[in-house]
Amino acid sequence: MQKTSEEIETRGWQDLANCLGVDPDLFFPERGASTREAKEVCRGCVVRQDCLEYALANGEKFGIWGGLSERERRRIRRQRSSARRAALEGEAADGVGA
Repeated sequence: MQKTSEEIETRGWQDLANCLGVDPDLFFPERGASTREAKEVCRGCVVRQDCLEYALANGEKFGIWGGLSERERRRIRRQRSSARRAALEGEAADGVGA
């Protein structure tokens, strides 16, 4: 059953997550263990992006959040940081000749 955006806004995103009721240990595998099962739970989740943004905003360093590992989330943080830096440099350059 597809969740509506109104339903997602009314209830907390965690209440709509596919992982609700799943053993949390699945999402915090031992170093070197497979993350495939956890990522499979996340794959079709309607709040996957909300979960990922929560992890990024809160600096979650462990586990699978929004279907991504810490290494994958670190890559996103670096990309976003680089994009912000480039945007700021572009704004500064635009203001030089003004």
